[in-house]
Parts: sequence; C-alpha cells; structure tokens
Amino acid sequence: MARREKRAKRQKQAEALPKAYVGRRRVVLSIFMLALSGLVWRAVDQQIFERDFLQSEGNHRYLDRVKVPAHRGAITDRNGMVLAMSTPVDSIAANPRLLRPDANTLAPLAKALDVGLDDLRRKLARYSHKHFVYLKRRMPPDAARQVMELAREHHIGGLQAIREYRRFYPDGETFAHVIGFTDMDDVGREGLELAFNDQLSGKPGLKRVLRDGRRQVVADVESLHMPQPGKNLALSLDQRLQYIAYRELKAAISRNNARSGSVVMLDVKTGEVLAMVNQPGYNPNAPRQRIDGRLRNRAITDVFEPGSTMKPLTIAVALDLGIIREDSVIDTSPGYFKVGRHQVKDHNNLGIVDIRTIIKKSSNVGAGRIALSLPSKKFHDYLAALGFGKRTSSGFPGEAAGQLRPAANWARIDQATLSFGYGISVSVLQLAQAYATLANDGVRLPVTLLRRDQAPEGRRVFSSKTAAAVRSMMESVVTPGGTAVRAAVPGYRVAGKTGTVKKAGKGGYSQRKYLSLFAGMAPASDPRLVVVVMIDEPRGRQYYGGLVAAPVFSAIMDDALRLLNVRPDNLAPQQAVRLAGGGVQP
Repeated sequence: MARREKRAKRQKQAEALPKAYVGRRRVVLSIFMLALSGLVWRAVDQQIFERDFLQSEGNHRYLDRVKVPAHRGAITDRNGMVLAMSTPVDSIAANPRLLRPDANTLAPLAKALDVGLDDLRRKLARYSHKHFVYLKRRMPPDAARQVMELAREHHIGGLQAIREYRRFYPDGETFAHVIGFTDMDDVGREGLELAFNDQLSGKPGLKRVLRDGRRQVVADVESLHMPQPGKNLALSLDQRLQYIAYRELKAAISRNNARSGSVVMLDVKTGEVLAMVNQPGYNPNAPRQRIDGRLRNRAITDVFEPGSTMKPLTIAVALDLGIIREDSVIDTSPGYFKVGRHQVKDHNNLGIVDIRTIIKKSSNVGAGRIALSLPSKKFHDYLAALGFGKRTSSGFPGEAAGQLRPAANWARIDQATLSFGYGISVSVLQLAQAYATLANDGVRLPVTLLRRDQAPEGRRVFSSKTAAAVRSMMESVVTPGGTAVRAAVPGYRVAGKTGTVKKAGKGGYSQRKYLSLFAGMAPASDPRLVVVVMIDEPRGRQYYGGLVAAPVFSAIMDDALRLLNVRPDNLAPQQAVRLAGGGVQP
C-alpha cells in the first residue's frame, strides 16, 4: 500500500515538471550512456583487438635484448703453454641524465674509479644528452664491486656494471709481434689475434632483461641464446725456443747498438716456425701509445736485400742445371770483372778457386761469373720456386711478398748482382724458407705458424744430391778461414752463410749503414733446424755478418739443439767415449 502511494506521488511530481527539464534529463542520461559505452568499447578494444600491439609496446619500453659476450679462445704454444688468455673484467657505465653532478656524489665516485674529478665532470657534461657512457672500462671485478657498493651507500643513481673480458699475455714482449693484441672490445687488431679473430672470438649470446623507467636493468628475464666460446689456437712456436731467440737477439741489439733485428727458426722436417722474434719490442699488456714502428712483425712485414746469403742458392741452381760440377774451378783474377760500365769485385784477389772456396770466402766475382752462365729464365724460375717474390703460406696480416723482377727485365749486371743478393728483396721468413729447402734435401715445405700433426707434401726444387753438395760446401763457412767461425756450435756440424749488405737510400747505397746476416742449419749431417739472424744497422765497431749475426746464431742454435735433445754429429772421439761411459747417448 505504501509503495503504491510513493509511486503515485512520483508520477504526479513528474507530470508537474516542465517539459524542458525532462528533455535535459534525457540528454544527460544519454551522454552518460554514450560515455559508458565508449569506455566499455575501449576496454574491449584494448583487451582483445589491440592486445598484441600494446604488449609489444610495453615490452619495448621495459623489456630489452642484451648481448652476452663470448669467452675468447686461448692461444697456446705447440706444447700447450698458454700465450694469450681472456679474463673476466667489469666496466662501469652511467646514465648521465640520472647521475647527479654535485660534489657529494662525484667526489667519492671519482676516487673509487681512480679517475680525476674534473675529468669525470667533463665526461658527464659532454654526454649529458645521452643515456649511456662508460666511466671506466675493464676494471677488476672486485674493484667494480666496490664501486657499485659505494653507489648504493651514497644513493648514487644511474650506474651499472657490465661484464666484459680482457686479454692477458703471460709472456709479454717475447711473443708480442707474432700474437699481436686485442682492442678495448676484445677484438683482434694485430698479429694472429687479427688473422684468426673469427675463430678466437666465438659468437656472443643474447638475453632478455627487464628495465625500469630510467632504462636501468632491473633483472634478467630469460636467456635467448647461450654464448659460444671461441676456439683455442695452437701455434707451432715453442715457448722455450722463443725465449732463447728473444734473449739472444735483445742482447745482440744492445751490444751492437743496432737499429732493429729479427730471428726466425724453422723446423726443417715440417716447415713449422718454432721461433720468431723482433727488436725493438713492446709489451702487449701495457697501453700502446707512442711506440712508433714497434708493432710490426719485421720478420714477415719488412724486406731487404739478402746479400751474400744468396750465393749458396745461386750455386745450387748452377749445380742442378749441370752448368758446374762440385769440382769445378772459377778464375776470379784479378779480383774484379766488368759487366758493361759496372764492376763486380772482391775484397781480395782469390785467383783460381773451387766452388767450395767461393762460398767459404764469399767471392762476389766467383758467384757473379756463375750467375752469368745461367739461362736467365731458368735462374728466375728457381728463385721463384724457392718462394721469393710471393707471400709465404703463413697467413700473417701485412706479410710482404718481396720483389723478384721478371727475367725479361734483367740486364746482365742485374743477373750478376742477384747472385750476391742485390736487386732482390726478401723477408727473414722467406730467406729461412729457402734455406730450409736446402736443408730438406731440396724439397720446399709451406711454412706455418700453426702446429702441424704431420709434415705436408712439399715441392721439389733441387735434387737431393745438389742440396747435399751445397750443404757440404756451406760447412766450410764456419771452419777456420771461413767468414763465420763464430757461428760454430760445439758438438755439431753447422752449414751456413754470412751476409753483409749496404743499405740503399735516396742517394744510392750507403757506406755507413749495413745489414748483418747469417743463415744456417744444424746438424749439417741431417739438418733439424734452420735459423736466420738479421741485424739492422749495427752501430758498434763491427758490422760484418760473421762478427755481428753469426754469434747470435751460434748461441740460439746451441741452446735449441740441446733443449730438443738432438743427437750431436761432431763430437771428438774422447767426448763420445766419455758421454757413452756416463750412460748418455752421444
């Protein structure tokens, strides 16, 4: 009853209202209904139709993909000794828009980073419009951890620690020119680090992280791809032999006040480079500033005229072609001869000499006369077959090919001077490869800086008879009366050749600047090692190859043969008896 009365009362009141008021009420209600309908539709649209788009936009703002650095592969010597390795480090980065530049914040931060306060201020000011800047790269993890703890204690925002890797070279300068180094991002920039960068660096991983509104990483969400570590690289070099060569070369450079120098040691049987050193050197672990040309691996990238070290090779060509015999004699009187307007001369008039004496006394006249008897095209082909004029198979970045001009461009004087090493340019590695061909019974093996499990197939250049004959002649060089008595190694037969080369300059050949060379092999009865020593511009009292380079060869070869336990082939009878009596194989 009461409800009916209330309903009737409201109806009377509504009938009593003006018609305009009723219309406005309906309009307002309609507007509210339309707004409600719009909200409902928008909610449905966002939840159903725009769901994928909105999720992607949200992920774009708060989810990010970050690369995970891969561990760079190690470099080892032939026996597994580590020569280059990557260690974990952390880099401290900042968002300059979030890092407060006041003194209370920057002063303790600069101290923890071990950087100047003014330098830190300038860096933040320079990158104030950026969201990211490195404050310090590649810090030890403990030091980086202390920086982040300091940031939390002092409420310093906008900092983050990023895991990276730093390359470390345990042997420092000893292997620097061969291995090279990596840059701040652990990418190879010199040497084998550059040549094999793809193999060593591996493939970085990928992870999804959650960032806050300030673009700071809050948490790792998931790993998308695991990083693939780089492959290890085993070199042909022997750490022990490398150190021996480095020690002796450095001492020789200092002793002779020389400009630079290089040494290469090859395994005759496999073509592997067992040692390769240069001076002056550098420390790959230290900052590389103002070190001029010290980064070059001179043994591979620099070329020079090889001088008298070419004489055994010229004689080998003539023997192999049958133009001369082992017992042939050459008239070198009166100690010189002319080729057109040019003159080829010796230090002394040796008269009529055999081929062995031409090598022993290093006769330019004898070698020149033999060279002029050779067909130029054949002579060129032999030199090319030895590897001159083209890069070796080492694969080292920046390797020089040297120069060997076509035979068609040779004048007669060019052919004569080629026999004693002028008019051709070679690297220390190329010269070592040519001598290794003589040592390996005339078969040239491709050289390598990587360890080999077995010897590759070679190319025959000389007959084994020719190679053996020339090796025998070269033994006379280190005997009394030869040009390199100081190259002798006690207990071993040594075959080799000296070279003393005038350096070419703008005004022609200098009378004061020389290259001192010695190239040799041991034991001569069955060569195992070839060593080439080049000393550039010795400025002491001596400059001849037999006095400057030969002693370096002797010291290196002596230690190397004994270290490798190579059987001596030149023991005196009493020495052999004494060693045998002591239970040691001679």
